[in-house]
Amino acid sequence: MLGEITSENSETVSFYNVENLLLPVTGKERIRGGLKNWNLSRYSNKLHKIAHVFEIIKENKGSLPFIIGLGEIQGAKPLNELLALPPFNGDYGVVHYESMDERGVDVAMLYDKRRVEVLVSEPISFFFEIADNDPENYDTTRDVLFCKVKFKSKIINVFVLHLPSKRDLDINKPKRSYILKEIKERINILLKSEESVIVMGDFNENPDDENLTALVSSDFGRKLFNPFLELFRNKNYSTYHHRFGLLFDQIIMSDDFITGKSGLQFRSAEVFNDLKISNWDRKFRGRPFRTYAGTRYLGGYSDHFPVLVQFK
Repeated sequence: MLGEITSENSETVSFYNVENLLLPVTGKERIRGGLKNWNLSRYSNKLHKIAHVFEIIKENKGSLPFIIGLGEIQGAKPLNELLALPPFNGDYGVVHYESMDERGVDVAMLYDKRRVEVLVSEPISFFFEIADNDPENYDTTRDVLFCKVKFKSKIINVFVLHLPSKRDLDINKPKRSYILKEIKERINILLKSEESVIVMGDFNENPDDENLTALVSSDFGRKLFNPFLELFRNKNYSTYHHRFGLLFDQIIMSDDFITGKSGLQFRSAEVFNDLKISNWDRKFRGRPFRTYAGTRYLGGYSDHFPVLVQFK
């Protein structure tokens, strides 16, 4: 079943592209990562806005997700300051690695320290050559974060990613294809070993695009399941580009979550588009209330909605 999630006897996993949670700029520098006049006050407001999103999720669903993937984070400091706020209150840990992304933003995984044990973690880095083949000029992108965790005595392998964007007539599609091909090879090894897998993130592609279709296809029997395909077909969107709705944010899982052999059984998936975090402007009603529109500061939450998957 896809759609509205209830909290009774359930566990939740979520991913949220928080739109440029960047460190505040001081002194004469006034632009960082394309954000005009980004300062301590706006940074603090952003932290509280993100924390408020998860307070709303907790209020709506009855509890916080036990695993949360985040995208567009600049360093460990914002993560630690976020986790000190309600509703986290220091009960959540973080896994994060600095990547060589040109904008300096990374992905991270938050987890409930009372119930989740991180066994192994590593960043998976990708470098792309440019014309002169000089290593110092290699094109870099955000790392894919891998974590092997234990939850309720079960092992879950979690991949958190934010793939290269669709800018400039989708010049980055070959990079996304390359990254997903390598991640799929790693996933196939885990599936052959009868291990559980969750892949979450901003794929910068919709669920029915070629790269996502290839990711979930089976090479040997076991495969991945993407519940966000049906949501997309029903016009559920997590972000927008001009007049087009997009569902780039997805949580994909191995088939043992369908059968319940993983210890958790899939119940539902959702784009969490609560009115409290949505734009109330008539022209943009129902879209995410974003922090910036171009260089204009709006003071909202993010240009993406969180996505959730619920298990029983």
